[in-house]
Amino acid sequence: MPITLDNVAIAVRDLDEAIAFFTDLGLAVLGRDTVRGAWADTAVGLDGNHVAMAMLQTPDGHGRLELFEYIHPDAIETTPTRPNEIGMHRVAFSVDDLDAALEIAARHGCHPLRGVANYQDVYRLTYVRGPSGIIVMLAEELAQD
Repeated sequence: MPITLDNVAIAVRDLDEAIAFFTDLGLAVLGRDTVRGAWADTAVGLDGNHVAMAMLQTPDGHGRLELFEYIHPDAIETTPTRPNEIGMHRVAFSVDDLDAALEIAARHGCHPLRGVANYQDVYRLTYVRGPSGIIVMLAEELAQD
């Protein structure tokens, strides 16, 4: 059975703030909508499900990120996840220029959790805490001779 990854969906506190962060990093908004109704209640398993959502896509057209903000029921605030917690860990992006990506992230108040690492001279990478506490990995492949 062939299988492909369609998208990763993340609930956010403020949809516009999250869209601004990810579009500044280079993703494009494919569309925005509000979703509700019996079909959504069934699919999600939550009565009265009503969200504002946006679908974003990476420039290469292969990666999609669905962001949604709950209108009903009220969103439940939780402590942002830590890298060693079970569950959704992070969303990762390859970037051409890590320093430029970090400047963009900083304009949104998002900074590395600890610093920038060098993985075996193959990648420079870091985790930043993005909008709504989302952990975002940014990685730049280093030139190989």
